[in-house]
Amino acid sequence: MRTISTATILLVASILVLNACQNKKSKSVTPNKFRNQPNIVYILADDLGYGDISALNSESKIKTPHIDKLSQGGMTFTDVHSNSAVCTPTRYGILTGQYCWRSRIKKGVLLGYSPSLIEETTPTVAEFLQKQGYTTACIGKWHLGIDFKLKDGSYITGEPGVNFTSELIGYNKPEQIDFTQPAKGGPQGAGFDFSYVLPASLDFEPYMYLQNNLAVEAPTDSTPGNDLNAVPWATGAFWRKGLMAPSFSFEDVLPTFTNKAIEFLAQQKNAEKPFFLYFPMNAPHTPWLPTNEFKGSSQAGQYGDYVQMADAQVGKIIQSIKDNGLDENTLVVFTSDNGAYWRPELIKKYNHRSNFNFRGMKGDVWDGGHHIPFIVKWPGKVKAGSTSNQTISLTDFFATVQNLFNTTLPKPTDSFSFLSILENNDSSFTRPPVIHHSGSGKFAIRQGDWKMIEGLGSGGFTEPKFPEPKEGEPDGQLYNMKIDPQEKENRYLAEPEKVSKLKSLLKDIREY
Repeated sequence: MRTISTATILLVASILVLNACQNKKSKSVTPNKFRNQPNIVYILADDLGYGDISALNSESKIKTPHIDKLSQGGMTFTDVHSNSAVCTPTRYGILTGQYCWRSRIKKGVLLGYSPSLIEETTPTVAEFLQKQGYTTACIGKWHLGIDFKLKDGSYITGEPGVNFTSELIGYNKPEQIDFTQPAKGGPQGAGFDFSYVLPASLDFEPYMYLQNNLAVEAPTDSTPGNDLNAVPWATGAFWRKGLMAPSFSFEDVLPTFTNKAIEFLAQQKNAEKPFFLYFPMNAPHTPWLPTNEFKGSSQAGQYGDYVQMADAQVGKIIQSIKDNGLDENTLVVFTSDNGAYWRPELIKKYNHRSNFNFRGMKGDVWDGGHHIPFIVKWPGKVKAGSTSNQTISLTDFFATVQNLFNTTLPKPTDSFSFLSILENNDSSFTRPPVIHHSGSGKFAIRQGDWKMIEGLGSGGFTEPKFPEPKEGEPDGQLYNMKIDPQEKENRYLAEPEKVSKLKSLLKDIREY
């Protein structure tokens, strides 16, 4: 029998111990730091204007140090447009990569009792990321409809009729809803593993939270509304009357969402899977409700104070990402769903231009309605302090995420990847024409420097909204956005060939 020397035994033992130590060490490493694909945090402000960001507007009466810091650490885009000038359609575009006017909603927004807008057959970016192994979460303002269960056992998914408006926007019999039962559709039906949301805006009933499609507390109480006669209308601490959960506090909504997001991020610290956090804030949309800490902190009234409070929430989210050791492998997007609801009276009162030097405001087809802040931070990929002036749309997020995995959306599509800009600041990137859409459904098309608008007026909140053309005057609008970003000089009659080409392009895109 062959004998084994003491030296050999010691050598083998040493190797086994070394391997065990290496295995133990590898298991102790936080898996989240060493994946090929990034975590993704998408922060969507609500009704925040380009000119509200102090890094983008040196004359802003509002200070946004946390968003400014995000800009310094990432890439700031100067020509990004929400796919709509109002809430619901933009959110639809972000999650599906499609213009919302291709859905059942051709104008306006959903209400709190509207059925789900995203159909089961429509792919979403959250569903796509689920398939790539991501944990997905939606925390904040949903505003894309949810199928509440009724007391008769059916769900709010019916055809237009006596209980609905023509586009299934509003269900008018909330007393028939059984809030003790889980709803269908909503965030859970759109690819989110976890959700904690308001059904719609904080000025639309029902005033309640839903966690994973189930009411946290049923809205058995009601509110008569607040600041209903505000001047200008729908400003200040404005919210409509309606059902409300007994312990619901309007002032606590924004901090509550922030805390929920921080809880979610903490859970990802040692997770085996990457994550996607979609964080659609309810601010600074009405009601403007800054907490005591922020009251009087800006030079733009309640609104400015609320923006500064929202900025602080962004700072808390970014700090949480860092505190949990996730910052090196997390792609952060910060943007807004449309321009600010900042009326001419408020510009004059505070000498503050929420929508920078762009014409119009939220709801308008003019650039003030949809020309928004857009910042991306991605350590090791996006150069800190960089800028891009390329034109993109919020619908482009889906295609960009797919590009991370070397896949593409089926053609035709409304979503085009801008990954080459993020990784290389690709100045040769040229997106196909961007379509703009006002709150009332007015269309515009932007190709390169030129923007053509169907018809006259803003198509939104700014006067004139829908003026009739006068004899000998243009019946549409054409602007060179490079030399006329304020849309002052209508070139519609002076550039007939350009108008004809853009009309044809718009028709083709609308019809495919």
